[in-house]
Amino acid sequence: MGRMDGDPELEEFATRMFDLARAGETEALRAYVEAGVPVDLTNGKGDTLLMLAAYYGHAETVRMLVTSGADPNRANDRGQTPLAGAVFKKESAVVRALLDGGADPHAGQPSALDAARMFANDQFIQWFTQSDS
Repeated sequence: MGRMDGDPELEEFATRMFDLARAGETEALRAYVEAGVPVDLTNGKGDTLLMLAAYYGHAETVRMLVTSGADPNRANDRGQTPLAGAVFKKESAVVRALLDGGADPHAGQPSALDAARMFANDQFIQWFTQSDS
């Protein structure tokens, strides 16, 4: 399950799925996932639908994908997780949605916690370290 190389129609379809995630088209994407599109579909950079929805700030789409079984800790080819991407973009609603969905602040390179420290985002640091104590 994963990358769709070679078949132009499949590639075009996959591109449409990633565009829906990027645009936060939750209901359209939900319909495709329910119809059998792999929830952890990845593009050529290893980004999942969840990664794109998180990076572009779509908390509702993130919640739908996680509820549908998307792996919140799946890193892309650069070792970045959706949670780290959301920290980078300062998307607190997305960060919350990912944490609620079981995302690990210590996963990835740099981890979401590392990213939060890098940007001195005290709110995120507090959220990420609450569960540690």
